[in-house]
Amino acid sequence: MQNNISKDPLHGITLQRILEILVGFYGFDTLGELIKIKCFTDNPSIKSSLTFLRKTDWARKKVEELYIRTLPKLSN
Repeated sequence: MQNNISKDPLHGITLQRILEILVGFYGFDTLGELIKIKCFTDNPSIKSSLTFLRKTDWARKKVEELYIRTLPKLSN
């Protein structure tokens, strides 16, 4: 029987969980410096950030890329 384990680090994780992990690790202040988008710098919240990221593909891509780059740091 074959194991069909995905090598995609985003497989099975929601955008909300990605955002919660990044905010927990960096905080909104640092997140706003790393990814310069208004939803992280002006009155940030998980809810408002999710609303923006779900509608804005380029911003979601930046968040997903940061999450992938952060994964090795999370395991330390």
